[in-house]
Amino acid sequence: MNRRIIYLTNPISGTANKKRVLKAVEDATYSRGIPFEILPTNAGGDYSFIQEKIYKEGVTDIVLCGGDGTVSQVAGALRGAPVQFGIIPLGSGNGLAYAAKIPKNHLQALEIIFQGYAAGIDAFFINGRFSCMLCGLGFDAQVAHDFARQPTRGLGTYIRQTVSNFFRAKPYPFRITAMGKTFTTEAYFISIANSNQFGNQFTIAPQASLNDGLLDIVVVTKMSKLKLLFAVLQQIKRGTVLEFDESISRQKNVLYFQADKLQLENPGGAPLHIDGDPAETGSSMMIEIIPNAFKLIQPLPINTGK
Repeated sequence: MNRRIIYLTNPISGTANKKRVLKAVEDATYSRGIPFEILPTNAGGDYSFIQEKIYKEGVTDIVLCGGDGTVSQVAGALRGAPVQFGIIPLGSGNGLAYAAKIPKNHLQALEIIFQGYAAGIDAFFINGRFSCMLCGLGFDAQVAHDFARQPTRGLGTYIRQTVSNFFRAKPYPFRITAMGKTFTTEAYFISIANSNQFGNQFTIAPQASLNDGLLDIVVVTKMSKLKLLFAVLQQIKRGTVLEFDESISRQKNVLYFQADKLQLENPGGAPLHIDGDPAETGSSMMIEIIPNAFKLIQPLPINTGK
């Protein structure tokens, strides 16, 4: 296939040396004789121009050098386009990249752009808003809102905001309907994931797959703060998917189930994040999977010889 690549660069994501990364991108792409263009990302998140360039200029690949929020915006703009999507992760969390086993090292990630393969990745809608990886309500969303207001980014800032919010965290009331069944609960947070990643290699939904046609829903219910820590650690270590039936509301601590869509009532106004970026919350949300929403360039599978 004759390739033509557009690289999109986010000037504010993460803390990486952007000039060094862009020099590596230019050198590696020139050396392979692949036509390419480098464009800045859009601060307003409007990437409608990309579709026109894909068809008019024969673009085959869109490669983002940036973080999860911009990944989500660009992937949403590519839906339905005959193009491959690549990631060189330069953000604070890099959840989708880690879930797809794309390394943080920009040279290794760049090599995957040239040597990897593209496969369909699911995404989902939250009241019509696109998410390529993860949305959450409650505690983790409040962290996302506070993190976005900080003058500096990076893992250290995120950890400080997480610790600060932990001591102020409160449970919110929710009503959840999936597969024709409904239950109510109070929860510190609810995560709806297509990926197993919170970001920074923090795994919240261990059984999640990027292309199984299912959402993984994790509900961390009301409990003591001490018990909360142990419950989340257990979920990270070996979260077990539960059957979504009449007994699920009697489970304690963490509820973990799968569905292709769910209705979520949020009367307490729990804050919302979408792919790590703060978003306007709602009192009622319909969340549903989008199978094979876009094609992501990933590492080639390892041949074990078995």
